Amino acid sequence: MLYVHGIGHFHPENVIDNTFLESLDIGTDDAWIMERVGIRTRRTVLCLDYIRQTLNRDPRAAKEASSHQNRETGALAAKMAMSRAGITAADVGLVLAGGCSPQWLIPAEACLIAAELGIEAPCLDVSSACSTFAAQIDFLRRCSPDALPEHVLIVQPENTTRTVDYGDRRGAVLWGDASTAAVISAKRPARVRVAHASLHSDPKGWDKVRIPSGGHFEQDGRAVQGFAIRKGASTFLELAERSARGPHELYFVGHQANLLVLEGICRRAEIESERHLYNVQDYGNCGAAGAPSVLSERWDTLAEGDELALVVVGSGLTWGGVLLQIGAA
Repeated sequence: MLYVHGIGHFHPENVIDNTFLESLDIGTDDAWIMERVGIRTRRTVLCLDYIRQTLNRDPRAAKEASSHQNRETGALAAKMAMSRAGITAADVGLVLAGGCSPQWLIPAEACLIAAELGIEAPCLDVSSACSTFAAQIDFLRRCSPDALPEHVLIVQPENTTRTVDYGDRRGAVLWGDASTAAVISAKRPARVRVAHASLHSDPKGWDKVRIPSGGHFEQDGRAVQGFAIRKGASTFLELAERSARGPHELYFVGHQANLLVLEGICRRAEIESERHLYNVQDYGNCGAAGAPSVLSERWDTLAEGDELALVVVGSGLTWGGVLLQIGAA
């Protein structure tokens, strides 16, 4: 059994709204964006003048144009998670990190984030693009509890706007930056319990969503949207079968790809609007940090008896889910 002791998030300060994207003269405006993806604003670590002047044509230059590096945003999210969990750096016995856009081939970004936090513990990356949160939880679920330390820190640093071609409206309207983190334990109970976790892959679809090393984000949008809706709905229903409350009383937190995809999942799985929790309209597609950031924003309002199905899909093609049950404080 795994427990979530705390979760945290960080969104950088720079805001990309639809008016800004329209000013880039790339064939888009607010009406076009809202009709297709339902996103009003996004956050970015990039300087807006840099985007305006270069459209990020060479993503290798994006590091110098960034207000934060992944190790910094990951650490900021982790500090919130650790504060909520009531632990310090000395209490962390393992760090896992991962997401869509690591800044280093080596070392593992978990090492950079741990160094930023002053953590001395084993560090490694467990990453599956937008599905990383479920991948990390499922990885820990498969470990022997005796082999795990008392507290594990999992981190999803996502500053993927560095890989966006802002001359291509298809990607420019989607992406935002965020980082999330959570403190997990298999040994110490907490009010948030992982009742079930799963992870699946269809590797023959690996080329449908990709970011080549040093290159721009690319995807087969039509194929990926259909995949996300089908797998998102089926994963929710699989988690609902394990729920104590049933599908109509289960909260749904999906991968924050875009609002239309999320609404498509809700229609397919018959999820009522009041049970759908999301923030994509304000932050865009934040990759692996999207769904956990929704949970983090609502951390203090989770009530005893609530159940949440967190469902993620991503490159690989990979998908997974985490069923969370809320107990007494």
